[in-house]
Amino acid sequence: MQQTRKLELWVGSFVLLGLCAILFMIFQVADVKSLGSGDTYTLEARFDNIGSLKVRSPVKVGGVVIGRVSDIHLDKESFLPIVSLAISSDYQFPDTSSAQVLTSGLIGEQYIGLVPGFVFDDEGYLADGDRIEDTKSALVLEDMIGQVLYSIGGSDESSKE
Repeated sequence: MQQTRKLELWVGSFVLLGLCAILFMIFQVADVKSLGSGDTYTLEARFDNIGSLKVRSPVKVGGVVIGRVSDIHLDKESFLPIVSLAISSDYQFPDTSSAQVLTSGLIGEQYIGLVPGFVFDDEGYLADGDRIEDTKSALVLEDMIGQVLYSIGGSDESSKE
């Protein structure tokens, strides 16, 4: 009886350790830094096409994550997507900065790449609620393939004549 109880304790400990390891790996893969959002400010950017960008996608500068996409909604007047960015308060960007929708690898996840602009005066920084005016939309792989196929089809017809 004592031997069975000891074996059950070891098995239970092993299972608990395994669950903790799985939770740790999930948080590492999901790139969760902390359960709280920290001190952030919000910027908005309007794009023509955001591809498959999602809420919680990273916002990066030079490959370094400085924030997350906090909201995506459609403007009711222009029917263009507006992306809200939660940027860490540790970073301030000039109001001449630009944002673009980029892809990790050929078919990887999409994220917002922020390109810092130039500062012309001391007050030229983006603040909470400001909009990034200079944006570049996502390159959609299907559209690019369609353009290539269309141009190949067009060149075949012209060579036949």
